[in-house]
Amino acid sequence: MTEQNPNTQPRIFKIGTTTIVEDESMSGKSLNEIKLNLQRTYPEVTHANIRETTLEDGSICYHFISRPGRKG
Repeated sequence: MTEQNPNTQPRIFKIGTTTIVEDESMSGKSLNEIKLNLQRTYPEVTHANIRETTLEDGSICYHFISRPGRKG
């Protein structure tokens, strides 16, 4: 049985200043599956913390917040 999202609003994913709105290719996928797909284009997503917020219109926004790393 698949898990259905009762929210009809598309999910929103924010990576830095980039905003990605869920489309048909992302619909029905879990957050981990989407994270794996986004890692190909946005490598900073690999170790990012994820913060979930609900916007005024009822849509869910996931913020991928990069963790500071060590250089060198």
